Amino acid sequence: MSAATDASGDRLRLITWNVARRRSRLVEQAAALAGREPSIVALQEVTRQTLSLWRHAFRLMGLEYVRSSLDSGRVSQIAAARRGSGVLLASRVPLNDVEHPLSVPWPEAALWAAAETTGGAVEVVCVHVPNAANGTVRPQTLRAIRHAVAGAGSGARVVCGDLNTPRRELPTGEVLSFARDRHGRLRPDRGLDWDAAELGVVPGLRDLGYRDAYRAVHGYESSDPSWTWQQIAGHGGGWRIDHIFASAHLQPVTCLYHHGWRECGLSDHSALEADLRRAHTAARPR
Repeated sequence: MSAATDASGDRLRLITWNVARRRSRLVEQAAALAGREPSIVALQEVTRQTLSLWRHAFRLMGLEYVRSSLDSGRVSQIAAARRGSGVLLASRVPLNDVEHPLSVPWPEAALWAAAETTGGAVEVVCVHVPNAANGTVRPQTLRAIRHAVAGAGSGARVVCGDLNTPRRELPTGEVLSFARDRHGRLRPDRGLDWDAAELGVVPGLRDLGYRDAYRAVHGYESSDPSWTWQQIAGHGGGWRIDHIFASAHLQPVTCLYHHGWRECGLSDHSALEADLRRAHTAARPR
């Protein structure tokens, strides 16, 4: 059974991808996504110029329900225009509002909606966390995500997107944030509050009952950067900053990065795909 026909039941395929505002590669990006038959797609760095094109592409894929943080009335038009991009959710089943507030410094950087599957609602939080060059807006955004998810209660929920963290993950499971330098030393200009904000989401969402889908499937022995500064085979220097976290109601079955999409220039990020199965008993992950 394909992901498309199974989307409304107990299993769904979710893909999150920072598409890097690349209008010239949008047709190829859409074709790559369509070939995977996703149930839900979460995009980051969608622009006002590409939004209508993405809506049309998703209709052709059968993902006719589309919401974007750039939709009229969701964010300040001036602020969104200045920063240039937002996030988007596309689904095979209807997307509805949720009751939980998510207040981030840049409203166009986050979107939260509920996909109404026949197995019950699955909430999806799509976020693009600003990088460190934007200063304290980065830890502020991460703290807001943690606070909102902590207050949302139980339920089938996914937090995904370009979270721009962490700096390093060790085989032991220890995680180092970008509040630290490459030697692991705390940077005085960032400090412990910044460090705690990053670690509160990656890997800290697990303390709220969420599984890092990629680590749940592959463990910490695998090093798999989703953004690299050298486009070379073997994924040279870079970071695994694109993530899918699933609540205890959803069991990651498979999870993989589409590095080939990045390596051929469709984006500077690898897309992350996970097949999630609704758990009949929601046990807290260890």
